Amino acid sequence: MAELRLGPLLRYVGEDSATVWIEADRPCEAVVSCDGDAGAGTSRTWQVAGHHYALVTVTGLRPGAETPYAVHLDGRQVWPLPGSPYPPSTIHTAAGGSAPLRVAFGSCRWAAPAHHSRDPVGPDALDTLAEEIVRDGTARPDVLLLLGDQVYADETSKATRRWLSRRRDLKDPPWDQVADYEEYTHLYYESWLDPAVRWLLSTTPSCMIFDDHDVIDDWNTSEAWLREIRGTAWWQERILGGLMSYWVYQHLGNLSPDELAADELFATVRAAADGTEAVRAFATQADADAESVRWSYRRDFGRVRLLMVDSRAARVLEEDRRSMLDDGEWQWVRDQALSDGSYDHLLVGTSLPWLLPHAVHAAEEWDAALCQGVRGARWAERGEKLRQAADLEHWAAFRTSFDELAGLFAEVGNGPQAPATICVLSGDVHHAYIAEAHWPRPVGSRVLQLTCSPLHNSVPAAIRLGFRIGWSRPGRWIGRALVRHGRLPASVIRWTRLGGPWFGNQLMTLTLRGRLLDLRVAGPKGSFTPSTLRRK
Repeated sequence: MAELRLGPLLRYVGEDSATVWIEADRPCEAVVSCDGDAGAGTSRTWQVAGHHYALVTVTGLRPGAETPYAVHLDGRQVWPLPGSPYPPSTIHTAAGGSAPLRVAFGSCRWAAPAHHSRDPVGPDALDTLAEEIVRDGTARPDVLLLLGDQVYADETSKATRRWLSRRRDLKDPPWDQVADYEEYTHLYYESWLDPAVRWLLSTTPSCMIFDDHDVIDDWNTSEAWLREIRGTAWWQERILGGLMSYWVYQHLGNLSPDELAADELFATVRAAADGTEAVRAFATQADADAESVRWSYRRDFGRVRLLMVDSRAARVLEEDRRSMLDDGEWQWVRDQALSDGSYDHLLVGTSLPWLLPHAVHAAEEWDAALCQGVRGARWAERGEKLRQAADLEHWAAFRTSFDELAGLFAEVGNGPQAPATICVLSGDVHHAYIAEAHWPRPVGSRVLQLTCSPLHNSVPAAIRLGFRIGWSRPGRWIGRALVRHGRLPASVIRWTRLGGPWFGNQLMTLTLRGRLLDLRVAGPKGSFTPSTLRRK
């Protein structure tokens, strides 16, 4: 009999359809059925590297309804699990109109240890949310945005290291990091089989985008970094495993049923007895030519537009034309932000913050200028070493891209159908804060940087101190000195901190009602709503 190995994950949800992702332990027929005649979907599993998956499109759902569902494999119910302490998983379809939208987001979720052991980094924010929903009746988010580092390929747990040691000698590269597709699958099992998180992901629609640890720390930092790592014997299998598993476990579920129907690779894999070579060829091409694939995507939730932007794989790394996004990717972002009617809020999901603490921002753009040779070859060599050692590779380190994004936000915000807010949603930096951007000439939309990280990780005390200093007046003085040394032009914008920095495992939730926005921060010291965001 077929068994459910992982999932179900509720991914896309529209007004009358949804997609549910599962992994089974053998080939089978997967059926998702809702109570009564409220909707159903069927799919035969497809195979990649000996694993069997299905992404079931459920149709016939009623708009604005919340409907319990079950998963059957070859006619036998496998979800909900027998004796589960959690309520039935449901599909809550979009209502349309002016209903409020709750968007929860965060990033950086290191896999939790077994429940009987001590958690070295504190309570998991997703576990906490699941328990609050069950225990306190907290409203479920309408969508959960996971903004990178869903798995840590380069920082494995003790349990995973023991499992890896049974496969190979950990004295050989890549040591106790994951090496290939099979080892990536283990990371997803470790992360998504956590009981509370498994239930939460089964009943809350999710949108995902990768960051560096989904592949390796500081992935695509610079041209020098890429040249060095491509010279290792183990990297090729690692990057292929990372991109293949991301396509299977994360990316496919980001797509709508119409987008899935038009996806040629998905059609090829579903039709093949074994889709491994097709997915491997795709990943090989994606690694060799970033412009051959688009990981970014758009979702519209009524009058709220979400652009999830790939700020890792789409980079241009040559020092004389460094850019966070290649030309095609940037044009796509512009087109999605400026076209197809009006909306009340624009959410831009990018794993890396656009606005950083002032001193940190200045340090990154200063270092990038040094690497480009503004102070000569010796300073350029020092700058590259510092860039890799201190992770100086956010939007600030790609000055042209930073300015272009500022220009796009001003264009959108001053347009004839300007949204009330433009919110950049980010993670990565293992703390949370709120900042607001300002232009010399006022912009009609309110432009906010909302950063939330980690969901489950930690930050050393020294780095906490650095982030605090980064927002301070002395930090601004340091930043101005670095800008002068780097011979940098003045920034096209300025920004002010509205809240934070907050540390600890946490989750932010936006509630969007018409043109109004409220924000809730849930962290180790409880939940609160920053009053600074209630002005509009």
